[in-house]
Amino acid sequence: MVLGIESSCDETGAGIVSGGRLLAHVVASSMDEHARFGGVVPEIAARAHLQAFTPVVQEALAQAGLGVRDIDAVAVTTGPGLSGALQVGLAGAKSLAYAAGVPLYGVHHLAGHVAADTLEHGPLPDPCMVLIVSGGHTSLLLVRDLVRDPILHLGDTVDDAAGECFDKVARVFGLPYPGGPAIDRAAREGNPCAVAFPRPLLGSKDDPYAFSFSGLKTAAARWAEQHRLRGEDIPLADGAASLQEAVADVLTRKALAACRQYDVRTLVVVGGVAANSRVRALAEERCAAAGVELRVPPLTLCTDNGAMIAAVGDLLVRAGADPAQLNVSIDPSAPLEYAALHPVAAPARAARAA
Repeated sequence: MVLGIESSCDETGAGIVSGGRLLAHVVASSMDEHARFGGVVPEIAARAHLQAFTPVVQEALAQAGLGVRDIDAVAVTTGPGLSGALQVGLAGAKSLAYAAGVPLYGVHHLAGHVAADTLEHGPLPDPCMVLIVSGGHTSLLLVRDLVRDPILHLGDTVDDAAGECFDKVARVFGLPYPGGPAIDRAAREGNPCAVAFPRPLLGSKDDPYAFSFSGLKTAAARWAEQHRLRGEDIPLADGAASLQEAVADVLTRKALAACRQYDVRTLVVVGGVAANSRVRALAEERCAAAGVELRVPPLTLCTDNGAMIAAVGDLLVRAGADPAQLNVSIDPSAPLEYAALHPVAAPARAARAA
């Protein structure tokens, strides 16, 4: 029985997984508290995690019909993420592991997103192509054994991530935060071919799987500003649909090209932007045409949650991986190299001086 804790941004999540089976999944979001600022405020997020941690863990244990003493291991996100938010989750996880006398595992947040798919579709094929698309990350990965092998990065975002592009353009369009769901809703009645937004880095030869959405964000903002300067209403539905189409086109083209180059027959799309309706639909269409199996977690497992961290912890336990020590720290900017992430804080300045 592995309890997973997630607190990297604005969701406090707790999940329980045993033998690849999801037993509990609870999330408390502080999104409404950030909405009036147009984005996540780190201090507000950290305070919200402090308030939500105990109730979320208690509800997860109740869902699974377990007590703290029934837990065999605790897994917690140790990076990347907001420093204060990560500290709250790690402190709580350490306390639970110490009180229950069980091992503690530090987990890389993005590996959690990858593992979320196993809770719906079972073990990942070896190898598989993974496209991670979220507010802060856009990466294309070649994954073999998620918890035993190093993770090969084929491409990452060089500036704005896909979700960040949605959030920033939504603000220019006058849509609420978070921008991804707002863009998705607005696009339902729009024409995806109405605006010829650019496809950044689509023909890049030097780094064919790198992503860049800053230029697309700027193009969409200028398009909206031009309408306002002429005293016209923004054709919101067409703009949202065209933006969404550009993002989905770039993501799926690069992912399928990588599948062809590396002869991989399974594409896994994970992260918050995997909940976008056009990204999912275009991925289904292009995977079907290419003979590639598409795996996407259910919507409730696409956004940040504790179940995905528990899923990695469960895999680590079953693989016989060494747990972290209680001096494990956080790494807010940790690169994704392995699923386990057990950084240790540097000695205090006074100790180094001595």
